[in-house]
Amino acid sequence: MPKHIAIIMDGNGRWAQQRRLPRLEGHRAGRQSVREVTEACSNIDVQVLTLYTFSAENWSRPKAEVSALMTLIEQALREEARDLHERKARVRLLGDPAPLPPGLRAEIARVEELTAGNTDIILQLAINYGGRQEILRAAVSLAAEVAAGRLALSELDESHFNRHLYRPDMPDPELLIRTGGEFRVSNYLLWQIAYSEIYVTPVLWPDFRACHLYEAVLDYQGRERRFGGVQNVS
Repeated sequence: MPKHIAIIMDGNGRWAQQRRLPRLEGHRAGRQSVREVTEACSNIDVQVLTLYTFSAENWSRPKAEVSALMTLIEQALREEARDLHERKARVRLLGDPAPLPPGLRAEIARVEELTAGNTDIILQLAINYGGRQEILRAAVSLAAEVAAGRLALSELDESHFNRHLYRPDMPDPELLIRTGGEFRVSNYLLWQIAYSEIYVTPVLWPDFRACHLYEAVLDYQGRERRFGGVQNVS
């Protein structure tokens, strides 16, 4: 069973377009998928679920859509917080909160504090997140540590670099799921998915349910993870 599952929640816009609805309605419909998948992960003892909620590149979308998405995320957190807390889910932000609207930053902080003691599952929301941005931020921070004389170049290794990522305590995802049928990783967890198993489904995110998650996990369980090595060699 994977300890950490990461999901690229793709297909909200296409789901809405297929129904001749505004794109935002696709994002609204995706909330039910978040509920079901979080519960399903908890039921099968997944320890961490990370959802690609709003990428660093999503700021390039029309201002009206970005503003509506920020409002929608804030509203969803406010309305889902109690249920997540009762389910003993710990909610954490993955990303840079600085550019987010003050109301959303405050709501994230409130929910993080409310759920900080929960231990059933960690639900990480990647908001204003980009893999390249995270790596660059870590490299700059590490370079500053070396420049200040607190660390020698000869001491640098992956563990030192990892300490400067957004969530150093986060285990790498064993399984990366992308809904919507596209075959790309979209600047998501680039450092952490070096050896993640990737599962792509054509199911659009608003239609993604627990049964689809279980299909992905079953597929994962049938794979042979070699991490660059060779197994079953006589």
